[in-house]
Amino acid sequence: MVVKYIKKYWVSYLLGMLVLLVVDYLGLLIPEYTGDVTDGLIAGMDMAGVISLIGRILLVGGLMALGRFGWRYYIFGAARKIEYELRGEMFSHLSTLSMRYYNENKTGDLMAHFTNDLAAIRMSLGPAVISTFDAVVMTVMVIAKMIVHVNLSLTLLACIPMTVILFGGIYYGGAAQRRFAKKQKAFSDMTDQVQESVSGIRVIKAFVQEEKEKAAFAVANRNNKEMNLSVVKLQAIVMPLLDVIVGISSVIALLYGGKLVLKGTLTPGQFVSFTSYVGMLAWPMIAVGDSINSFSQGLASKERVEAIFAKKPEIVDGAQVNREIGSLLGGILVKNLTFAYHPEAEPALKDLSVEIKPGETLAILGRTGSGKTTFANLLVRMYDVEKGQIFMDGHAIGELPLSVLRESIAYVPQDNFLFSDTLQTNIAFGVRKLSDVPEEVFEEGAAGTKIFMSRKERLEEYLERDFFQSKNRMDEAYGDLAAVTEAAKQACIHDNIMDFPKKYSTMVGERGVTISGGQKQRSSIARALMKDAPILILDDSLSAVDTDTEEKILEALKKNRAGKTTIIIAHRISTTQNADHIMVLSHGAMAEYGTHGELLAKGGIYAKLYEKQQLEKQLETE
Repeated sequence: MVVKYIKKYWVSYLLGMLVLLVVDYLGLLIPEYTGDVTDGLIAGMDMAGVISLIGRILLVGGLMALGRFGWRYYIFGAARKIEYELRGEMFSHLSTLSMRYYNENKTGDLMAHFTNDLAAIRMSLGPAVISTFDAVVMTVMVIAKMIVHVNLSLTLLACIPMTVILFGGIYYGGAAQRRFAKKQKAFSDMTDQVQESVSGIRVIKAFVQEEKEKAAFAVANRNNKEMNLSVVKLQAIVMPLLDVIVGISSVIALLYGGKLVLKGTLTPGQFVSFTSYVGMLAWPMIAVGDSINSFSQGLASKERVEAIFAKKPEIVDGAQVNREIGSLLGGILVKNLTFAYHPEAEPALKDLSVEIKPGETLAILGRTGSGKTTFANLLVRMYDVEKGQIFMDGHAIGELPLSVLRESIAYVPQDNFLFSDTLQTNIAFGVRKLSDVPEEVFEEGAAGTKIFMSRKERLEEYLERDFFQSKNRMDEAYGDLAAVTEAAKQACIHDNIMDFPKKYSTMVGERGVTISGGQKQRSSIARALMKDAPILILDDSLSAVDTDTEEKILEALKKNRAGKTTIIIAHRISTTQNADHIMVLSHGAMAEYGTHGELLAKGGIYAKLYEKQQLEKQLETE
């Protein structure tokens, strides 16, 4: 996965390394010129010659500064681009994965992949590449310069201690990779703890569990600290040892080099140059440790990220898909449907058969856990079923292109999820298409794909930069306000929205927490109604509204959904009694089926539930 991006930016890496090579070569000239200045002063060189040598040193220093900017631009820039495109591709891949993957993986862990893991990969492709290349090239060039310009025996003697680094680096790399993998896992666990606690803060406060959550976080936080310290401890041992080895080489240079100067084998200038070269070897030795650490962390993160890419979506357009199917009328046939979420689990639905003709309304009732939501999820194909169990307009559900199937269904799930955005963009969410959005709001992504910048704040940025000529362009991307208003009126949320200071531009908090449950529910209904799909599924979507509002919404549905298929999942009989057919589920199986009158006449589950709710209504009235 990472290799393909390196191949894509190989030119940047090549240019960066060439510039780095030039910088390293220029760096070797400074000790040489310094030694020449020393010998020149001892030999009585005139001031013009000394100034000339100092001028060379300054010129080389200036060129090195420009070169350092160059290799940073090319290599660090390439690493940042790879991180950016890898993050975009990972997000795109996650969007293709099926619901089962999200049921089995925590949000906090996924967030850690997007942050720490990608940052570690970037570090291994940027600074680590520089450190490794620079260490190898600088070491070879410095040693060659020490041999040619100074003395062979002195060079060999000074380099003996540094061979220890080669063998120590092998052990250090393996240990660092293992410890970093544990560190990343600890960070994921801590992130997940925070994410769940913040998302469930209302429940935590309602049940007075703040202290318990603090204790749970303390455990995750302490584990994260210990895993980080294990990495730091390893570095704390290795880095000083590198300094000791470099120090030993420096002592050898001083003792043996000084002796050679006294013998006359070396000039004072050569001795000064040699001590400078030994000092220059310190950076490559330290860089070896840094690069091994960075590569070890990068490899550990690479394995974690590649584990995500290795996951394949379960729900895909298979070979049996009929591409000629472009739309649906709304006919649904379910035959002997049995479904379990896991092979070893109890079936959530058992031998269920029902037919919904185009334009009909089916209501579904049943106790919690009876399979109502599972039935809705299977119609939207969040999970796959056996072939021949679900048909849409006479086509097996597996033959329908996923895009056609889901574009033909407007679904209001139980959790009524709203994005942290305006009410207008939330309601218009289901009708926004890439073709409706001005080209200026796209960015080039990985492998030439286009990334849609879907938050209104980003679009407002573009508006300020005059990319949009008028507010109408904004409405094109986020739904015409008149259409949004009409959908809101049908869902009986328009009056509430108009009471807000910013009306349809009101921002809702994360998951819609800044508005009431009923308002969030009706906003979700408005979003589904604006889609105007052939099939509408309402999964317990009227539970948070009062009976008067419920009656108005149902009346609007009857008027505006004429000729279109509607499935209403509910607990209140008042919500379902006017449906063409009513299906009662019990333990995943169909217990009763018929019209409101037919089911009352049977005197079964439905009739008893009706009597109970009527009694509750009378008691409330009294």
